[in-house]
Amino acid sequence: MLEKFIPPYNATVVDKLNDCGAVMIGKANMDEFAMGSSTENSAFFPTHNPWDLSRVPGGSSGGSAASVAADETIYSLGSDTGGSIRQPAALCSVTGLKPTYGRVSRFGLVAFASSLDQIGPLTKDVTDCALVMNAISGYDERDSTSVPEPVPDFTACLTADMKGMKLGVPKEYFVEGIQPEVNSAIQAAISKLEELGASIEEVSLPHTRYALAVYYIIAPSEASANLARYDGVKYGLSHEKATSMWENMEKTRQYGFGSEVKRRIMLGTYALSAGYYDAYYLKAQKVRTLIRREFDSVFEKVDALITPTSPTVPFKIGEKTDDPLQMYLSDVCTLPINIAGIPALSIPAGFSEGLPVGMQIIGKPFAEETILKIGHAYQQVTEWHKEKPEL
Repeated sequence: MLEKFIPPYNATVVDKLNDCGAVMIGKANMDEFAMGSSTENSAFFPTHNPWDLSRVPGGSSGGSAASVAADETIYSLGSDTGGSIRQPAALCSVTGLKPTYGRVSRFGLVAFASSLDQIGPLTKDVTDCALVMNAISGYDERDSTSVPEPVPDFTACLTADMKGMKLGVPKEYFVEGIQPEVNSAIQAAISKLEELGASIEEVSLPHTRYALAVYYIIAPSEASANLARYDGVKYGLSHEKATSMWENMEKTRQYGFGSEVKRRIMLGTYALSAGYYDAYYLKAQKVRTLIRREFDSVFEKVDALITPTSPTVPFKIGEKTDDPLQMYLSDVCTLPINIAGIPALSIPAGFSEGLPVGMQIIGKPFAEETILKIGHAYQQVTEWHKEKPEL
């Protein structure tokens, strides 16, 4: 849809990085309109995982994660609507942060689901992640969802001292479906955090089981509204052989959007349609509130939560393309965080037969300092983030 479109202005995050003297070397491949978990929904080509070229790098920001893992760049940016920074970070063994909703300006970001989208960095390690966050964070009057919260120096919190920290392990994230090797790696990482002085306690987030259903009502509903602007009139693809305005719009959307984007537009339009709005969209918003309250309640007892980032290691290219539900389940550990609008960090936590495993650290709203501190402390006593694929 936007193949030949050249944006007339930069995103705020790009301007902020330019102001710091950053050198932009290119745009990364991704799932079309950020809809996917493998980068196989790209309008151009699938991106391959540097650790095993027969496997996916995750998605939707698969190109961003693969470029960092392959040493093509020091860091990259991604957008995270349901796990699109953290899941590819885990599958490519790099560090990825989804900031609190409103911490980083979304001005200039192509909208998918406006109440869920957030821009964040993918980097080699937590120190680089903190440096990029220092550059891109802050209030932006051009973004109505931007929050005027003071921006700390995220590098100042990077110490190896974990004494007195309370970490919760939600039992709902370690259920049937998680690969045994992933479970073992995360349990070993939790033990390492305990050795560093953190106290560990099991907690419960029972409404997590509904997060997948809630997400696939809210996100497609917002996408169906946001993507209505691609009508062949103002910018992007315009079908030239139509005989009327309406046919032009229909043909533009027919040929301009890929199959996954069209699937989600149809799902969202259905959920918002007369007679179904209350049954689906309104109910999903109510459950979303319950999920957020549940996180708030747990965070009264602990400083952060530890979970797997992805329930599996990278899967084969083509393995899940014929089963959208299995693809959607790849983000089951990351979706609740977007629904609640809170920050989460994915860091490398080991390998299973040469394939990466990622650990997710979830924090309170605007507590990026806390989760970066935990991630940094873990990386001071482990070498997983220093491993590199053979290219």
